[in-house]
Amino acid sequence: MSDINSLVGQIVPAVGAAVGAYGVSVLSRAEDQAADATVRLGQRLLDRILRRTPDRAPIETAVTDLAAAAGDPDALAALRLRLRSVLGQDPSLVAELAALLPAPPAARADGARGVAVSGNVSGIVSTGDAAINIQRR
Repeated sequence: MSDINSLVGQIVPAVGAAVGAYGVSVLSRAEDQAADATVRLGQRLLDRILRRTPDRAPIETAVTDLAAAAGDPDALAALRLRLRSVLGQDPSLVAELAALLPAPPAARADGARGVAVSGNVSGIVSTGDAAINIQRR
């Protein structure tokens, strides 16, 4: 399941950018030469998902809702939930989409106390002598 979550984490920003650029017409718009790479990637990913999904309506509804509420984190989360559900049912689609995505940059830690992070961090990352870290919520 973590592979799907990671994949969805990469897909949603690209599809969100495509929806932000084209609104609901992203569902039928042909690739535009002037669109940037992220938008084109989002279009390709969404097209591939919709072609392989027997019931397109829930994803199309999530895209339409996101287009109507541009930037709304709840609408983006609804799209993420729909995509996770679709990908959880089709491992071959997961592999196909993963092949379309650029490889994530390799984590690299330079220096004596360097910290390499691959993915997201939701907390304190600290190195050093006698460091005191306080995280308030």
